[in-house]
Amino acid sequence: MTISFDDFLKVDVRVGRITRAEPFPEARKPAIKLWVDFGPEIGERKSSAQITRHYRPEELVGRQVLGVVNFPPRQIGPVMSEVLVLGVPDAEGEVVLIGPGHEVPEGGRLF
Repeated sequence: MTISFDDFLKVDVRVGRITRAEPFPEARKPAIKLWVDFGPEIGERKSSAQITRHYRPEELVGRQVLGVVNFPPRQIGPVMSEVLVLGVPDAEGEVVLIGPGHEVPEGGRLF
C-alpha cells in the first residue's frame, strides 16, 4: 500500500529525551513506564514501552528517542500512554529504540 506525502505529514514524529523511567509490573507484558520531554512546544509525555529485554529503567534516563506525539492517549493498565515511542525489532523480535545518531534539540520533527 502506498500513501501520499500529505498522509506521511499527518504523523507527527518528534525527538524527545527520557527524563524518568520506572518498572511497570502491572502491565500484562513486561514494560517500562517512560516520561519523555519533547521540548517547550509539546512538553513532557508519558508512555509505556515493552522494552525490558534490552533496557533497564536506570539506563534510559537522558537517552533521546523518537515518538509519535499526535496519537490519542491510550489507557494501558493504570497508565495513560500519551506518546508512542518508536523502535524496531531485533533478530528475536524484541524492541530496539530508535533515536537520532547525534544530539539534537528536543521537539525536532522527523522529515
